[in-house]
Amino acid sequence: MYRRASKVTSMCGFLSLMVSICAVADVYKFTDAEGIVHYTNIKPDSEQNYSTFRFPCYASDPKCREVDWEQVPLNTRLFSDEISTAAARYSVDESLIRAIIHAESAYQPDALSPKGAQGLMQLMPAVQEELQIAKPFDPESNIEGGTYHLARMLKQFDDSVELAAAAYNSGAAVVVEYGGIPPFSETREYVRRVQILYRRYRLSGT
Repeated sequence: MYRRASKVTSMCGFLSLMVSICAVADVYKFTDAEGIVHYTNIKPDSEQNYSTFRFPCYASDPKCREVDWEQVPLNTRLFSDEISTAAARYSVDESLIRAIIHAESAYQPDALSPKGAQGLMQLMPAVQEELQIAKPFDPESNIEGGTYHLARMLKQFDDSVELAAAAYNSGAAVVVEYGGIPPFSETREYVRRVQILYRRYRLSGT
């Protein structure tokens, strides 16, 4: 049973709580009469004005646009061996791999998005089939496949992180068609999210 989170005054504290319980759930945000912001898994009374989040923040979830990605706690330790191995094998910055994992699944290896993307790097079934990834929920397989796929995007778009992230989200053909980041709100938000996380992971030394 989830614990109620009361009088949490920052998004940072809220996300730390969500990481600690490692669950996908509806979380409600409201401000009480004293101006204190609350985050809780218990739905407020109908008379209370509140907003709803659902975690983890899949790239396709528009509600996650309300998250302050400048303040979200980073994760610099999970899957270190798998990430460093894939980074070396495919010449991709470890910080960028972590940014993609964080943006895609919030480090949950069993993540399954509403669109069918699976695992840490949220690989779609078509990509899994193309890369022959038999175990998409296995961290090592998922990170290796996702990093190889990301490396292809970086190579195709001359190491542009913006365009590679856009291609990772919407497909390389779509980025080519529009001659840049497609005019889709989901993709533009995804690129923004990845850029913030990438910069922060690089500054953290990962």
